[in-house]
Amino acid sequence: MFGWEFPPHIAGGLGTACEGIVKGLAHNGVETIFVMPNASGDEDQSCTRIINASDVAVRNVSSTLDEFLDKVKFINVDSNLVPYSDPEEYFEAIEKLKKTQKSETSLSFGQKFKFSGKYGANLMEEVSRYAQVGGTIAMEYASEIDVIHAHDWLTYLAGIAAKELTGKPLVVHVHATSFDRGTDDMVDSRVYAIEKRGMEYADRVVTVSDLTKNIVVNKYGIDPAKVVTVHNAVDFSGRDNVSVQRGVKDKVVTFLGRITYQKGPEYFIEAAAKVLKRTSNVRFVMAGSGDMMNRAIRQVARLGISDRFHFTGFLRGTQVQEMFALSDVYIMPSVSEPFGISPLEAMRSNVPSIISYQSGAAEVLKYALKVDFWDVDSLADDIYALVSYPALASFASRQGFDEVNSLKWNNATLKLKNVYESVIKK
Repeated sequence: MFGWEFPPHIAGGLGTACEGIVKGLAHNGVETIFVMPNASGDEDQSCTRIINASDVAVRNVSSTLDEFLDKVKFINVDSNLVPYSDPEEYFEAIEKLKKTQKSETSLSFGQKFKFSGKYGANLMEEVSRYAQVGGTIAMEYASEIDVIHAHDWLTYLAGIAAKELTGKPLVVHVHATSFDRGTDDMVDSRVYAIEKRGMEYADRVVTVSDLTKNIVVNKYGIDPAKVVTVHNAVDFSGRDNVSVQRGVKDKVVTFLGRITYQKGPEYFIEAAAKVLKRTSNVRFVMAGSGDMMNRAIRQVARLGISDRFHFTGFLRGTQVQEMFALSDVYIMPSVSEPFGISPLEAMRSNVPSIISYQSGAAEVLKYALKVDFWDVDSLADDIYALVSYPALASFASRQGFDEVNSLKWNNATLKLKNVYESVIKK
Protein backbone atom coordinates (compact mmCIF):
# COMPACT_ATOMS: atom_id res chain seq x y z
CA MET A 1 0.00 0.00 0.00
CA PHE A 2 1.42 3.34 -1.11
CA GLY A 3 0.38 6.43 0.87
CA TRP A 4 1.72 9.93 1.41
CA GLU A 5 0.99 10.47 5.10
CA PHE A 6 0.00 8.54 8.21
CA PRO A 7 -0.96 9.72 11.72
CA PRO A 8 0.14 11.32 13.93
CA HIS A 9 1.77 13.64 11.37
CA ILE A 10 -0.93 14.53 8.85
CA ALA A 11 -2.05 17.51 6.79
CA GLY A 12 -5.64 16.42 6.18
CA GLY A 13 -8.08 13.54 5.98
CA LEU A 14 -6.02 11.29 3.69
CA GLY A 15 -3.67 10.08 6.43
CA THR A 16 -6.56 9.55 8.84
CA ALA A 17 -8.39 7.45 6.25
CA CYS A 18 -5.26 5.37 5.56
CA GLU A 19 -4.94 4.54 9.25
CA GLY A 20 -8.57 3.50 9.47
CA ILE A 21 -8.23 1.35 6.36
CA VAL A 22 -5.18 -0.63 7.52
CA LYS A 23 -6.75 -1.21 10.94
CA GLY A 24 -10.00 -2.36 9.36
CA LEU A 25 -8.16 -4.63 6.93
CA ALA A 26 -6.24 -6.19 9.81
CA HIS A 27 -9.56 -6.96 11.50
CA ASN A 28 -10.64 -8.70 8.30
CA GLY A 29 -7.48 -10.80 8.06
CA VAL A 30 -5.60 -8.72 5.46
CA GLU A 31 -1.93 -7.98 6.11
CA THR A 32 -0.57 -4.70 4.77
CA ILE A 33 2.83 -3.18 4.14
CA PHE A 34 2.34 0.62 4.18
CA VAL A 35 4.94 2.64 2.27
CA MET A 36 5.24 6.38 2.90
CA PRO A 37 7.81 8.99 1.79
CA ASN A 38 9.02 10.04 5.22
CA ALA A 39 8.07 8.09 8.34
CA SER A 40 8.82 9.68 11.72
CA GLY A 41 9.04 6.44 13.68
CA ASP A 42 6.14 7.23 16.03
CA GLU A 43 3.43 5.83 13.76
CA ASP A 44 1.22 3.04 15.15
CA GLN A 45 2.47 -0.18 13.56
CA SER A 46 0.24 -2.56 15.51
CA CYS A 47 -1.89 -3.22 12.42
CA THR A 48 0.56 -2.65 9.55
CA ARG A 49 4.25 -2.69 8.74
CA ILE A 50 5.46 0.79 7.76
CA ILE A 51 8.32 1.24 5.31
CA ASN A 52 10.06 4.61 5.18
CA ALA A 53 10.90 5.32 1.53
CA SER A 54 13.66 7.68 2.69
CA ASP A 55 15.53 4.66 4.07
CA VAL A 56 15.36 2.62 0.86
CA ALA A 57 18.25 2.57 -1.61
CA VAL A 58 17.20 2.47 -5.26
CA ARG A 59 18.09 -0.81 -6.98
CA ASN A 60 16.68 -0.06 -10.42
CA VAL A 61 19.51 0.27 -12.90
CA SER A 62 18.48 3.63 -14.30
CA SER A 63 20.79 6.61 -14.30
CA THR A 64 18.02 9.16 -14.79
CA LEU A 65 14.34 9.48 -14.12
CA ASP A 66 13.57 9.58 -17.84
CA GLU A 67 15.32 6.26 -18.38
CA PHE A 68 13.43 4.69 -15.48
CA LEU A 69 10.08 6.03 -16.60
CA ASP A 70 10.75 4.77 -20.12
CA LYS A 71 11.42 1.26 -18.78
CA VAL A 72 8.17 1.04 -16.87
CA LYS A 73 6.19 2.81 -19.56
CA PHE A 74 4.47 5.70 -17.82
CA ILE A 75 4.57 9.44 -18.28
CA ASN A 76 7.14 11.84 -16.92
CA VAL A 77 5.85 15.07 -15.45
CA ASP A 78 8.84 17.38 -15.51
CA SER A 79 7.51 20.35 -13.56
CA ASN A 80 7.00 21.32 -9.96
CA LEU A 81 3.59 21.91 -8.42
CA VAL A 82 2.51 23.85 -5.37
CA PRO A 83 -0.95 22.74 -4.18
CA TYR A 84 -3.39 25.07 -2.43
CA SER A 85 -1.67 28.31 -3.44
CA ASP A 86 -2.73 31.29 -5.48
CA PRO A 87 -0.90 32.15 -8.76
CA GLU A 88 1.28 34.81 -7.14
CA GLU A 89 2.50 32.44 -4.41
CA TYR A 90 3.05 29.70 -6.98
CA PHE A 91 5.34 31.71 -9.25
CA GLU A 92 7.15 33.17 -6.25
CA ALA A 93 7.89 29.66 -4.98
CA ILE A 94 9.00 28.44 -8.42
CA GLU A 95 11.38 31.37 -8.92
CA LYS A 96 12.91 30.69 -5.51
CA LEU A 97 13.16 27.01 -6.41
CA LYS A 98 15.04 27.73 -9.63
CA LYS A 99 17.78 29.47 -7.66
CA THR A 100 18.18 26.81 -4.99
CA GLN A 101 17.49 23.45 -6.64
CA LYS A 102 18.86 21.40 -9.50
CA SER A 103 16.39 20.36 -12.18
CA GLU A 104 17.80 16.82 -12.55
CA THR A 105 15.75 14.20 -10.74
CA SER A 106 18.03 11.22 -11.22
CA LEU A 107 18.77 8.59 -8.61
CA SER A 108 21.84 6.41 -8.92
CA PHE A 109 21.95 2.71 -8.15
CA GLY A 110 22.15 2.23 -4.37
CA GLN A 111 21.32 5.87 -3.66
CA LYS A 112 18.78 7.02 -1.07
CA PHE A 113 16.62 10.10 -1.36
CA LYS A 114 15.44 12.02 1.70
CA PHE A 115 11.76 12.74 1.13
CA SER A 116 10.07 15.56 3.00
CA GLY A 117 6.68 13.90 2.69
CA LYS A 118 5.18 17.39 2.57
CA TYR A 119 3.21 19.29 -0.06
CA GLY A 120 5.83 21.90 -0.89
CA ALA A 121 7.32 23.45 -4.00
CA ASN A 122 9.26 20.30 -4.98
CA LEU A 123 6.22 18.04 -4.64
CA MET A 124 6.28 16.83 -8.25
CA GLU A 125 9.95 15.93 -7.98
CA GLU A 126 9.21 13.90 -4.86
CA VAL A 127 6.30 12.16 -6.60
CA SER A 128 8.64 11.15 -9.45
CA ARG A 129 11.38 9.89 -7.14
CA TYR A 130 8.81 8.11 -5.00
CA ALA A 131 7.91 6.10 -8.10
CA GLN A 132 11.51 4.92 -8.46
CA VAL A 133 11.81 3.97 -4.80
CA GLY A 134 8.35 2.38 -4.94
CA GLY A 135 9.47 0.14 -7.77
CA THR A 136 12.47 -1.01 -5.72
CA ILE A 137 10.29 -1.77 -2.69
CA ALA A 138 7.74 -3.67 -4.78
CA MET A 139 10.41 -5.92 -6.28
CA GLU A 140 11.90 -6.56 -2.84
CA TYR A 141 8.55 -7.69 -1.41
CA ALA A 142 7.11 -9.21 -4.60
CA SER A 143 6.97 -12.72 -3.14
CA GLU A 144 4.95 -11.49 -0.13
CA ILE A 145 2.29 -9.37 -1.82
CA ASP A 146 -0.89 -10.20 -3.73
CA VAL A 147 -2.18 -6.69 -4.49
CA ILE A 148 -0.76 -3.18 -4.87
CA HIS A 149 -2.97 -0.40 -3.45
CA ALA A 150 -2.16 3.27 -4.20
CA HIS A 151 -3.87 6.18 -2.42
CA ASP A 152 -4.53 9.36 -4.43
CA TRP A 153 -2.56 10.82 -7.34
CA LEU A 154 0.62 11.39 -5.33
CA THR A 155 1.24 7.63 -5.26
CA TYR A 156 -0.24 6.53 -8.59
CA LEU A 157 3.14 6.60 -10.38
CA ALA A 158 4.62 4.41 -7.65
CA GLY A 159 1.68 2.05 -7.99
CA ILE A 160 2.10 1.83 -11.76
CA ALA A 161 5.83 1.17 -11.41
CA ALA A 162 5.16 -1.55 -8.85
CA LYS A 163 2.60 -3.21 -11.12
CA GLU A 164 4.86 -3.09 -14.18
CA LEU A 165 7.85 -4.51 -12.28
CA THR A 166 6.03 -7.26 -10.36
CA GLY A 167 2.99 -8.13 -12.45
CA LYS A 168 0.74 -7.81 -9.40
CA PRO A 169 -2.75 -6.28 -9.79
CA LEU A 170 -3.15 -2.60 -8.96
CA VAL A 171 -6.01 -0.93 -7.07
CA VAL A 172 -6.04 2.88 -7.03
CA HIS A 173 -8.03 4.68 -4.35
CA VAL A 174 -9.52 8.03 -5.36
CA HIS A 175 -9.93 10.18 -2.24
CA ALA A 176 -10.21 13.38 -4.32
CA THR A 177 -9.83 14.49 -7.93
CA SER A 178 -8.54 17.61 -9.66
CA PHE A 179 -12.17 18.68 -10.08
CA ASP A 180 -12.60 18.71 -6.29
CA ARG A 181 -9.59 20.97 -5.82
CA GLY A 182 -10.81 23.63 -8.24
CA THR A 183 -13.32 24.51 -10.93
CA ASP A 184 -13.21 22.90 -14.39
CA ASP A 185 -11.15 25.77 -15.81
CA MET A 186 -8.70 25.62 -12.88
CA VAL A 187 -7.75 21.94 -13.28
CA ASP A 188 -3.98 21.39 -13.53
CA SER A 189 -3.44 19.31 -16.66
CA ARG A 190 -0.30 17.68 -15.23
CA VAL A 191 -2.06 16.31 -12.16
CA TYR A 192 -5.06 15.31 -14.28
CA ALA A 193 -2.74 13.32 -16.58
CA ILE A 194 -1.30 11.38 -13.62
CA GLU A 195 -4.78 10.71 -12.22
CA LYS A 196 -6.10 9.49 -15.56
CA ARG A 197 -3.08 7.27 -16.23
CA GLY A 198 -3.33 5.75 -12.76
CA MET A 199 -7.02 4.96 -13.24
CA GLU A 200 -6.37 3.48 -16.68
CA TYR A 201 -3.51 1.27 -15.45
CA ALA A 202 -5.47 0.07 -12.42
CA ASP A 203 -7.30 -3.23 -12.37
CA ARG A 204 -9.92 -1.61 -10.14
CA VAL A 205 -10.65 1.99 -9.12
CA VAL A 206 -12.06 2.59 -5.62
CA THR A 207 -13.88 5.87 -4.97
CA VAL A 208 -14.96 7.22 -1.59
CA SER A 209 -18.47 8.17 -2.79
CA ASP A 210 -20.86 7.86 -5.72
CA LEU A 211 -20.27 11.59 -6.24
CA THR A 212 -16.59 10.86 -6.89
CA LYS A 213 -17.44 7.77 -8.98
CA ASN A 214 -19.50 9.96 -11.34
CA ILE A 215 -16.54 12.33 -11.76
CA VAL A 216 -14.17 9.41 -12.46
CA VAL A 217 -16.53 8.02 -15.11
CA ASN A 218 -17.59 11.28 -16.75
CA LYS A 219 -14.43 13.43 -16.46
CA TYR A 220 -11.76 10.73 -16.85
CA GLY A 221 -13.56 8.33 -19.19
CA ILE A 222 -13.14 5.26 -16.97
CA ASP A 223 -15.40 2.24 -17.54
CA PRO A 224 -18.03 2.32 -14.75
CA ALA A 225 -17.76 -1.48 -14.44
CA LYS A 226 -14.19 -0.95 -13.24
CA VAL A 227 -15.15 1.55 -10.51
CA VAL A 228 -16.51 0.61 -7.08
CA THR A 229 -17.62 2.92 -4.27
CA VAL A 230 -16.44 2.23 -0.72
CA HIS A 231 -17.64 4.95 1.62
CA ASN A 232 -15.28 6.15 4.33
CA ALA A 233 -15.82 5.55 8.03
CA VAL A 234 -14.19 6.74 11.25
CA ASP A 235 -11.94 4.91 13.68
CA PHE A 236 -13.03 5.70 17.22
CA SER A 237 -10.90 3.16 19.06
CA GLY A 238 -9.12 4.64 22.06
CA ARG A 239 -11.03 7.93 21.82
CA ASP A 240 -12.73 8.75 25.07
CA ASN A 241 -14.96 11.76 25.49
CA VAL A 242 -12.75 14.79 26.03
CA SER A 243 -13.55 17.00 29.01
CA VAL A 244 -12.99 20.73 28.50
CA GLN A 245 -13.85 23.90 30.36
CA ARG A 246 -15.68 26.53 28.36
CA GLY A 247 -14.67 30.12 28.87
CA VAL A 248 -17.87 31.53 27.35
CA LYS A 249 -21.60 30.90 27.75
CA ASP A 250 -22.28 31.56 24.06
CA LYS A 251 -23.09 28.79 21.62
CA VAL A 252 -20.06 27.78 19.50
CA VAL A 253 -20.41 27.03 15.78
CA THR A 254 -17.32 25.45 14.22
CA PHE A 255 -15.81 25.06 10.75
CA LEU A 256 -12.88 22.64 10.84
CA GLY A 257 -10.87 21.92 7.71
CA ARG A 258 -8.52 23.45 5.15
CA ILE A 259 -9.35 27.08 4.47
CA THR A 260 -9.43 26.59 0.71
CA TYR A 261 -11.90 27.09 -2.12
CA GLN A 262 -12.97 23.43 -1.98
CA LYS A 263 -14.16 23.68 1.63
CA GLY A 264 -16.41 26.73 1.13
CA PRO A 265 -15.14 28.95 3.99
CA GLU A 266 -16.64 32.13 2.49
CA TYR A 267 -20.16 30.64 2.68
CA PHE A 268 -19.62 29.80 6.35
CA ILE A 269 -18.61 33.41 7.02
CA GLU A 270 -21.59 34.84 5.10
CA ALA A 271 -23.98 32.59 7.02
CA ALA A 272 -22.36 33.62 10.30
CA ALA A 273 -23.04 37.28 9.54
CA LYS A 274 -26.71 36.49 8.81
CA VAL A 275 -27.09 34.52 12.07
CA LEU A 276 -25.53 37.34 14.10
CA LYS A 277 -28.17 39.74 12.79
CA ARG A 278 -30.80 37.57 14.51
CA THR A 279 -29.03 36.62 17.75
CA SER A 280 -25.91 37.71 19.62
CA ASN A 281 -25.19 34.72 21.87
CA VAL A 282 -23.21 32.80 19.23
CA ARG A 283 -19.51 32.61 18.45
CA PHE A 284 -18.06 31.23 15.23
CA VAL A 285 -14.75 29.36 14.99
CA MET A 286 -12.74 28.65 11.85
CA ALA A 287 -10.22 25.95 12.72
CA GLY A 288 -7.62 25.20 10.08
CA SER A 289 -5.20 26.82 7.66
CA GLY A 290 -4.94 27.28 3.92
CA ASP A 291 -4.44 29.69 1.05
CA MET A 292 -7.74 31.52 1.71
CA MET A 293 -6.89 32.29 5.35
CA ASN A 294 -6.02 35.98 4.82
CA ARG A 295 -8.99 36.45 2.52
CA ALA A 296 -11.28 34.92 5.17
CA ILE A 297 -9.92 37.25 7.85
CA ARG A 298 -10.53 40.26 5.60
CA GLN A 299 -14.09 39.03 4.85
CA VAL A 300 -14.84 38.71 8.57
CA ALA A 301 -13.53 42.25 9.17
CA ARG A 302 -15.50 43.66 6.24
CA LEU A 303 -18.73 42.14 7.57
CA GLY A 304 -18.07 43.62 11.02
CA ILE A 305 -18.24 40.33 12.95
CA SER A 306 -14.62 40.12 14.16
CA ASP A 307 -15.69 40.26 17.83
CA ARG A 308 -17.73 37.06 17.38
CA PHE A 309 -15.31 35.18 15.12
CA HIS A 310 -12.19 33.20 16.04
CA PHE A 311 -9.37 31.71 13.93
CA THR A 312 -7.45 28.90 15.65
CA GLY A 313 -4.96 27.86 12.98
CA PHE A 314 -4.30 24.20 12.14
CA LEU A 315 -5.41 21.69 14.80
CA ARG A 316 -4.22 18.11 15.16
CA GLY A 317 -4.74 15.08 17.40
CA THR A 318 -6.35 15.83 20.74
CA GLN A 319 -6.79 19.47 19.75
CA VAL A 320 -9.42 18.38 17.23
CA GLN A 321 -11.30 16.41 19.88
CA GLU A 322 -11.13 19.36 22.26
CA MET A 323 -12.54 21.65 19.58
CA PHE A 324 -15.47 19.30 19.00
CA ALA A 325 -16.03 19.14 22.77
CA LEU A 326 -16.31 22.94 22.82
CA SER A 327 -18.70 23.05 19.85
CA ASP A 328 -22.50 23.16 19.75
CA VAL A 329 -22.78 22.92 15.95
CA TYR A 330 -20.37 21.71 13.26
CA ILE A 331 -20.49 23.00 9.66
CA MET A 332 -18.99 21.50 6.47
CA PRO A 333 -20.17 23.75 3.59
CA SER A 334 -17.89 22.18 0.97
CA VAL A 335 -18.17 23.21 -2.66
CA SER A 336 -16.96 19.74 -3.67
CA GLU A 337 -16.18 17.12 -1.04
CA PRO A 338 -15.43 13.57 -2.21
CA PHE A 339 -16.48 12.34 1.22
CA GLY A 340 -15.60 14.35 4.33
CA ILE A 341 -14.71 12.49 7.52
CA SER A 342 -14.91 15.48 9.87
CA PRO A 343 -18.73 15.54 10.24
CA LEU A 344 -18.60 11.88 11.27
CA GLU A 345 -16.04 12.78 13.94
CA ALA A 346 -18.20 15.70 15.08
CA MET A 347 -21.35 13.58 15.32
CA ARG A 348 -19.42 10.95 17.25
CA SER A 349 -18.64 13.75 19.71
CA ASN A 350 -22.39 14.48 20.04
CA VAL A 351 -22.17 17.63 17.92
CA PRO A 352 -25.11 18.14 15.52
CA SER A 353 -23.78 18.82 12.02
CA ILE A 354 -24.75 20.68 8.88
CA ILE A 355 -23.15 19.52 5.61
CA SER A 356 -23.48 20.39 1.94
CA TYR A 357 -25.34 18.20 -0.54
CA GLN A 358 -22.12 18.43 -2.59
CA SER A 359 -20.33 15.97 -0.28
CA GLY A 360 -19.97 12.21 -0.31
CA ALA A 361 -20.89 12.12 3.37
CA ALA A 362 -24.38 13.33 2.40
CA GLU A 363 -24.90 9.91 0.79
CA VAL A 364 -24.59 8.07 4.10
CA LEU A 365 -25.62 10.57 6.81
CA LYS A 366 -29.38 10.72 7.35
CA TYR A 367 -29.29 12.78 10.55
CA ALA A 368 -26.97 15.56 9.44
CA LEU A 369 -28.81 18.66 8.21
CA LYS A 370 -28.07 19.29 4.52
CA VAL A 371 -27.97 22.43 2.37
CA ASP A 372 -26.54 23.42 -0.99
CA PHE A 373 -23.15 25.04 -0.36
CA TRP A 374 -24.20 28.28 -2.07
CA ASP A 375 -27.47 28.63 -0.15
CA VAL A 376 -26.23 30.78 2.74
CA ASP A 377 -29.80 31.67 3.76
CA SER A 378 -30.68 28.02 4.36
CA LEU A 379 -27.33 27.47 6.12
CA ALA A 380 -28.02 30.45 8.39
CA ASP A 381 -31.55 29.18 9.11
CA ASP A 382 -30.22 25.74 10.11
CA ILE A 383 -27.52 27.22 12.34
CA TYR A 384 -30.07 29.50 14.02
CA ALA A 385 -32.45 26.58 14.58
CA LEU A 386 -29.79 24.36 16.19
CA VAL A 387 -28.51 27.08 18.54
CA SER A 388 -31.99 28.36 19.43
CA TYR A 389 -34.08 25.21 19.87
CA PRO A 390 -32.56 22.72 22.38
CA ALA A 391 -34.99 19.93 21.49
CA LEU A 392 -33.91 19.98 17.83
CA ALA A 393 -30.21 20.06 18.75
CA SER A 394 -30.69 17.19 21.22
CA PHE A 395 -32.51 15.08 18.62
CA ALA A 396 -29.84 15.70 15.95
CA SER A 397 -27.07 14.98 18.44
CA ARG A 398 -28.61 11.73 19.72
CA GLN A 399 -29.60 10.33 16.33
CA GLY A 400 -26.34 11.41 14.72
CA PHE A 401 -24.29 9.69 17.41
CA ASP A 402 -26.12 6.39 16.86
CA GLU A 403 -25.83 6.74 13.09
CA VAL A 404 -22.07 7.28 12.87
CA ASN A 405 -21.39 4.46 15.30
CA SER A 406 -22.68 2.09 12.63
CA LEU A 407 -20.23 3.44 10.03
CA LYS A 408 -17.20 1.35 10.96
CA TRP A 409 -13.97 0.80 9.06
CA ASN A 410 -14.35 -2.95 9.67
CA ASN A 411 -17.41 -2.94 7.40
CA ALA A 412 -15.91 -0.62 4.78
CA THR A 413 -12.69 -2.63 4.52
CA LEU A 414 -14.61 -5.87 4.11
CA LYS A 415 -15.74 -4.37 0.78
CA LEU A 416 -12.09 -3.54 0.02
CA LYS A 417 -11.11 -7.13 0.76
CA ASN A 418 -13.72 -8.27 -1.77
CA VAL A 419 -12.16 -5.87 -4.31
CA TYR A 420 -8.72 -7.41 -3.66
CA GLU A 421 -10.06 -10.94 -4.10
CA SER A 422 -11.77 -10.00 -7.39
CA VAL A 423 -8.57 -8.59 -8.96
CA ILE A 424 -6.52 -11.56 -7.73
CA LYS A 425 -8.96 -13.98 -9.42
CA LYS A 426 -8.89 -11.87 -12.57
